[in-house]
Amino acid sequence: MSESKRETERKYEPSSGADGVPDLTGVGPVASVVPAGCAELDAVYHDTADLRLAAASVTLRRRTGGPDAGWHLKLPLGGDTREELRAPLSDDVPGELRELVLSRTRGAELVPVVRIRSARAVRHLRDTGGGVLAEVSLDEVRADCLLSGGGRAEWSELEVELADGVSVSLLDKVEKRLRKKGVVRADSPSKLVRALRDTGAAVEPAGPLGAVAGSPGWYVPAYLREQAGILVALDPAVRRDLPDAVHRMRVTCRRLRACLRSYRSVLDRRVTDPVRTELRWLAGELGVARDQEVLGERIGGALADLPGELVLGPVAARLRVWEVSRGADARARAYEALSTPRYLRLLDALDALVRQPPLRAGAASGRESTMARAVLKEYGRLAGRMEHALAQPPGRVRDTELHEARKAAKKLRYAAEVARGALGRPAARLGSRAKSLQTLLGEHQDAVVAQDALRQVAVAAHEAGESAFTWGLLHGLERAVADARLAELPGVWRAMSQPALRAPLGR
Repeated sequence: MSESKRETERKYEPSSGADGVPDLTGVGPVASVVPAGCAELDAVYHDTADLRLAAASVTLRRRTGGPDAGWHLKLPLGGDTREELRAPLSDDVPGELRELVLSRTRGAELVPVVRIRSARAVRHLRDTGGGVLAEVSLDEVRADCLLSGGGRAEWSELEVELADGVSVSLLDKVEKRLRKKGVVRADSPSKLVRALRDTGAAVEPAGPLGAVAGSPGWYVPAYLREQAGILVALDPAVRRDLPDAVHRMRVTCRRLRACLRSYRSVLDRRVTDPVRTELRWLAGELGVARDQEVLGERIGGALADLPGELVLGPVAARLRVWEVSRGADARARAYEALSTPRYLRLLDALDALVRQPPLRAGAASGRESTMARAVLKEYGRLAGRMEHALAQPPGRVRDTELHEARKAAKKLRYAAEVARGALGRPAARLGSRAKSLQTLLGEHQDAVVAQDALRQVAVAAHEAGESAFTWGLLHGLERAVADARLAELPGVWRAMSQPALRAPLGR
């Protein structure tokens, strides 16, 4: 298993005076600047021939020299922070790292693209107790492009990297001092990006959206591009089974599906319907793991809140057996889905969709009313679902219909999310009310599902000769939660369905 660490750093063009590094003593908590040695670093960066990793701000390198020789995979986390995954030195790209970039490479061969050699001089910024706050490196860099027709480049670079646990505010203070000394931020976020640029290799930029800015044919593809990017970026986290990763990827699938469904008036459904079908498949494969995770956390939390005298029998052990028996299979199913050619074809289809949106006639320059109609249509579907559900007597049928209404509320919320840039506050307000309704119905559904699970566990406990008292008690508590949410529902729906909420959109 690879090691993982977060790095937060900024790069600068060193000053021409002295040794290129201004004195940083006294900057914030910096009490001293201590030389920490020199190193010769030699890194070969790997990418696809068309530089797909670089286009996604991902770097994969094999580096020798320095204290961290090995394979390094860097994934963007936003701002100045990236996650670095490390694996031991080997001749070939480690299988684990190759897998973690699969959503970007789509199985294309990884080849050496750039070799970067750096002569590095390191200083540590220390506090009054001698603790390291940050590392300042001055690099003399030589880069050789290993692709056909590439050249060579040389430059100097100043890098400031925070130590673990140090506030990013120190970077701001250091930068303020550097600016006063004439040191400016580098115009490239990484050595690889600069090397590719300065040696003649090119990273293909994202293409135009193909429509007039502010038109439905601009807003909808822009939203799809954002969500498709999130889906791809979440892939490594799901493969590593990081907390909340499966949930976030599943929600992203739903957002994409909802957008393609709600805005059929903007995009040709002959192209988008097959993509929606595949997104539904992926969300379904991910959903098994997510539903099991949520259910286990819910039951475990409720059990932990019970007084000890109400916990009879080997309850914790029984719950653990139930979680393990279902959780392992659910996680394996999600992982296997990401390893299929079907998944990679879906990612390719999303790329094609955002690269050349299948706009319908008039969408590229249409009016805001197109998006308002789409949002109101989703409201109409929700209203029909709610009226039907509320008319049902208590029981399984009503529970099922309320779950369908919850899904309709999500679709309205996401449709309003897409339209927020075009329609402003009216769409935002309607989306916010839809989210409140969705949350309430979600809590009801979770309680209903938990009741079914608790009954199954109670039966298994009884058949094993264990007391089922605690499971019955938890079942009753979940039923009380479901009843409480139902009592709140009419008021929440009245607030959601007021005509004044929709009037600014045209009705």
